Amino acid sequence: MRILFTTLAHRTHFYPLVPLAWALRSAGHEVRVASEPALTRDITQTGLTSVPVDAPEWSVDDPTDLDLLKQFHEDGFVYLRDFDFAGDNYATWTWEHLLGLQNILVPSHDSVMNNDRMIDRLVTFARDWRPDLVVWETYTIAGAVAARAAGAAHARFVAGPDVGMRARKEFLRLKDTQPPEHQEDPTAEWLEWTLERLGVDGGFTEDMVTGQWTIDSTAASTRLDPGGGAVSVRHVPHNGPAVVPDWLRAPASRPRVCLTFGVSEWVAEFLSGSVLTDFLHTLADLDIEIVATLTEAQRASVTDVPANVRLVEFVPLNDLMPTCAAVVHHGGIGTKANAELHGVPQVILAFGMDTAVMGKGIEEFGAGLWMPIEELTSATLREKLVRVLTEPSFAVAATRLRDEVLAQPTPNAVVPLIEHMTAEHRGRV
Repeated sequence: MRILFTTLAHRTHFYPLVPLAWALRSAGHEVRVASEPALTRDITQTGLTSVPVDAPEWSVDDPTDLDLLKQFHEDGFVYLRDFDFAGDNYATWTWEHLLGLQNILVPSHDSVMNNDRMIDRLVTFARDWRPDLVVWETYTIAGAVAARAAGAAHARFVAGPDVGMRARKEFLRLKDTQPPEHQEDPTAEWLEWTLERLGVDGGFTEDMVTGQWTIDSTAASTRLDPGGGAVSVRHVPHNGPAVVPDWLRAPASRPRVCLTFGVSEWVAEFLSGSVLTDFLHTLADLDIEIVATLTEAQRASVTDVPANVRLVEFVPLNDLMPTCAAVVHHGGIGTKANAELHGVPQVILAFGMDTAVMGKGIEEFGAGLWMPIEELTSATLREKLVRVLTEPSFAVAATRLRDEVLAQPTPNAVVPLIEHMTAEHRGRV
């Protein structure tokens, strides 16, 4: 088969796809990965074949999809971040709020990142190359359009709580209760217009949003399943080009804690140099070793480093996490998945979107604690970290979660099922 993966031009979205892509390639299938030119180097460094797609007038100075998303989020992210994706108060899940969410998601996650910049050339490529299957991660709905244009089967790849799809399911339920003249659906309207503009037959169907099926690498107990089921696959870490440093090769002399906040600017706005310095000094008297993976700018902003802190820019989490007794992080998909795989208790500092759902799921399972990042103080961070380090129940639950992850089928094991699903769905409209 010919299999096309599509991904947002950021390695945190691409890396979860790599083990599955290689499993399919190792099984003899032809695999290519389509994204913006900005991701080409990351793709080719994995040994996979890159297909750079973007607007015809693209240049190296143009903003990437992620840049555009950041620009949009200056206005729209407040709404997205504050939306109750966790469903704590379903009274707020009104038709007006859910319609507002769809109106925000279309220009940010759909049209801006897919339509004007990626869809046209991706459809042209798909019509020429004729893939049998398109696997698209949740931020590149362009993959579903390209699959329809080429007559290919298509699957949506999910690596975290499926908050957007659960919200859409409730939106569709409430839409059916509205008078016909008010049953608007911004997502369906945009996709209908896009399909018509590109000369793709069949019109909009809901599987353009959901995928004909879903491939989900989230641990089952922390998964948010909006219905419809999914092909489960084990998370296999891919951390990109990495070198294990000398200090990591020796056993830790005392409990090691990983402190990491990823590369998100939306998280960084809460973590100034003074805040980070204060956090580290609050933990300075604990008999632990803190490995803080910070960006260059964050490291430079820390004015005084306690003796039990090691500041590093990048350490492959698959190598660091097995040596850790706990991890404090921002709800990054890769960080959470690595912690689950290695049975490490977590403290999640949720900053919106799906991160509160992640935190609640981990806390309900007993494998960690969470708090909204807006409520974060040095005292609350210390209190939660001390609890997950000293109360045995967290380590026991984290081990149970690890066993659950290891029980999921590997990427190699799901290849026959993906082949069967592709044969069943290919050519359908």
